[in-house]
Order: sequence, then structure tokens, then C-alpha cells
Amino acid sequence: MLDKSKPLNIGIVVGELSGDTLGEGLIKAIREQYPNAHFVGIAGPKMKALGCESLFDMEELAVMGLAEVLGRLPRLFKIKSQLVRYFNAADLDVFVGIDAPDFNLRLERNLKDAGITTVHYVSPSVWAWRQKRIYKIAQATHLVLAFLPFEKAFYDRFNVPCEFIGHTLADAIPLSSDKNEARAALGLETEKRWLAVLPGSRGSELKMLSRPFIETCQKLHRRYPDLGFVVALVNDKRRAQFEAAWQEIAPELDFKLFDGTARTVITAADAVLLASGTVALECMLVNRPMVVGYRFNAVTNFLAKRLVKTKYVSLPNILADDEIVKELLLDECTVDNLYREVCVLFDGDNRLMQNKFTEIHQLIRKDADKQAANAVLNLIERL
Repeated sequence: MLDKSKPLNIGIVVGELSGDTLGEGLIKAIREQYPNAHFVGIAGPKMKALGCESLFDMEELAVMGLAEVLGRLPRLFKIKSQLVRYFNAADLDVFVGIDAPDFNLRLERNLKDAGITTVHYVSPSVWAWRQKRIYKIAQATHLVLAFLPFEKAFYDRFNVPCEFIGHTLADAIPLSSDKNEARAALGLETEKRWLAVLPGSRGSELKMLSRPFIETCQKLHRRYPDLGFVVALVNDKRRAQFEAAWQEIAPELDFKLFDGTARTVITAADAVLLASGTVALECMLVNRPMVVGYRFNAVTNFLAKRLVKTKYVSLPNILADDEIVKELLLDECTVDNLYREVCVLFDGDNRLMQNKFTEIHQLIRKDADKQAANAVLNLIERL
């Protein structure tokens, strides 16, 4: 058994807001058993609020797309080398890298080679493309914590330690969500139909998606004059970015903008137009029909077409192993296509999609924060 009189010293690094939510849950669950546990590394606002010490701004790691990362490499290498030095001197009990695999797996490899116990929380999509990466994951970490049951099955095939813990969002979101209650919370008209628009959490995503999403809303407004548009943005920077595009492209539209309330915005909506990412899982769990769109810049588009081999990119489709959600990616992410598929949601019957959402929700609801904490603590005891 671990000595509870001695504070645990845990290194932790997250690279974006979804990782910050996972880190928050992990910290809370570990502190239920070890109240004096100390966490240090790179944290988001939720983790900082729990006292996690952040050595760098999380935004430093929030880079998406192969071409975009290239311009940031010198700074990312510098951050990694400084973290390696810090953690090697910090007498860590364990290091947990949450998602951000391109950064965290390299960091974990350095720390594991130095004798530090490492955990990688959120499996990279090795089952989808570049499967040989699993050997690098095995070299970098003592344990992978996976959201999805088929991920553990894949790791088991290669004898790489992995635990299926379920998904924290599936625990946090109820099986049914009150639309009118969410509308009241946002001050939206309850009798009106609403489309939620979520153009991404990164600056690069808004740069690529704001225009097609806004122009899609223009066409929808002409077809459905009484349709309302409610937009979820992650922070003031993304709000300013979206507002600038809105005023340039369609100042006549009446967008209702909200910061940091994506789940409430989704809950208030009849349908959702969103960027591919964790938010698609959240939308599935809230049980709202959706259309997924995504673009990169031209260089990353070119590379993605040749490297990505998976049939689907959004988690609802991957979990269902079927295109229950329409995905419009890369060259298919056009205004005409987005408009057509959103119209299908408003004019059609979405019950089959939503019934499948509920089935998947129940499958991955496992009290993931507690499962993750127990897995980390058991690993410390074993090694």
C-alpha cells in the first residue's frame, strides 16, 4: 500500500481544453484517496483552479495539423527539454500525459528512460492509421488509459498494458437533457428552432471553418427565416476571431454567442453543426443530431488524404462502426454540402441516430475519473 502520510508528487501535461477536463477529474479522484497529492506540469484553467502548478501556458501545445506544427517545432522542443529537466529533478511518483500524443509520448519516452513511471491517458488513434506507432507507445509508457473498449482490444493484441476506463463525459452527461431548461439558462426563445454552431476550439480551426459555417447559416436563414443560430466559443480570443468573420461575411445574421458553455449550447439546440473533435462525442452524449465538418490548410489537406486510413473521424461513427453522423471533411466540407445535410436534420426523422447515441452512451459510462485514478495509483504501487 502507498503511504498516505507522504504527499504524492505527480507530473501531468495537457495540451487543450478537453485534456484539461480529464485532468480536473483525475486530480479530484486521486485526491479523494490522497488529499495531499501535488500536481505539476502544464495545466488548463480547470486544473489550475484545483491547485495544479503549470510551468507553461497550455495554449503553447494547442497546435493542430501537420503543417501548423512545423512552424512551432523549435518552441515545442524547448518546452519539452525544460520539462524533462524539471521532472527528472522533481522526485515524481508518476507522470501522466493526457492526450497531446505528438508532444506527450516523446516526453514520456524521455522520462521512462530516466526511470520515471509514465501513464498515457487517451489512446492515440493507432488502430486507425500508422499502427506501428504502438511500438513507440510501448517504449514511452508503462500504461495506456483508453476511453473505448475496442482500443483496449487492439493494445491487448500487441501485449501493451492498457485499461479501458470509459469516458468522463459519459459519466458527467445525463442520459436525457432538458432542451427548454438550457434555453432558459441562455436566455433563448423556447418556442423557436435553434441550430448550434461550434467552429472549433483552436485558432487554426476557426480560420478554416468560420467562413463555410457562417455562409451555411446564411443559406439556412433564407430557407428557414425563423431559425435561430447559437454559437459556442471556448474563450475571448476565439469569440473575437469568430465575430470578425461574422461581421465580414454576414453582418445581417443574428448569432447568439456564448463563451465556455458548449454543452449548454448543444443542449439548447435542435441540431448542431460542428467541427470534428471531442465536441462530437459531447453532442452525441447530449443526444442532439449533428453534421460534422472539418478542413485543414492546403498542405495538411494533401497529407491527410494520404495518411489517414480510418473509415470515419468522428467518435460517434467510430464507436458505431457506421456513418450514423454525416461527416463532411476536407474537399467535401463545402457550403452546399453542409447546407444540404443540415436541412436533412431539420426536415427528417433523427430517431435512429439518437437511439444509437443512447446505446453508445450506456456502453462507455463507467465512472471514468475513478477508474483512471485507481489505475494510476495501482501502477505506482506495482512499480
